[in-house]
Amino acid sequence: MSDSTDRFQDYWDRRYQAEGKIWGNKPSSTATHAADLFRQAGIKSILVPGSGYGRNTRYFSGLGFSVTGIEISPVAAELARQFDPGSRFYEASVLDMSFDSQQYDAVYCFNVLHLFLEKDRKLFIRGCAGRLAKNGHMFFTVFSERETDFGKGRQVEPNTFETRPGRPAHYFTEEDLVRHFAGYRVVESGLVEDPENHGGKPHIHLLQYIYVSRIAKTQTLCRSGPN
Repeated sequence: MSDSTDRFQDYWDRRYQAEGKIWGNKPSSTATHAADLFRQAGIKSILVPGSGYGRNTRYFSGLGFSVTGIEISPVAAELARQFDPGSRFYEASVLDMSFDSQQYDAVYCFNVLHLFLEKDRKLFIRGCAGRLAKNGHMFFTVFSERETDFGKGRQVEPNTFETRPGRPAHYFTEEDLVRHFAGYRVVESGLVEDPENHGGKPHIHLLQYIYVSRIAKTQTLCRSGPN
């Protein structure tokens, strides 16, 4: 593994060992919205990079989707296998898509893309797109510039701050997120409130999300989000 991969694994292993199911048992509100969109598109199989302990994969598999998760933390992957036996999990970096040869109808990625610097963000998106079947779809959520932690910590790249030691985060505008998916048809894009309660501190994240298709390159924005 690379040094950055080692750091990611160590960081998340420590968090999951200390905090277990950090974000509780319920899926993100964005997963329920993505599931509605996937069903409308006739999606059958979903790839979930950064699947954690399976709170979102469990929701998708419970709806009858065929779900595969990729998780860099062995601690989280083992929790996921127990929590969501209906999905399949691989222990790997999301920057390495060589874990199997399957093509997937859709990718659902919750709050992972913003954890990388620009070069690896582009590599990550290309890797996900390379695992899509023809006319596949991708749904990504990321931190927005309206997050309360925006601007805190050491700035390592434009709009990217080390808000936790060893964990930089990039904060997206909608325009920035759309630029990251240039060449894909943007079906839906916008801002969503996603409540969380962990560490005894209920709070709401303000996330940018984007739902894209490989069907055509013409971009059409629609902001009829889950709220």
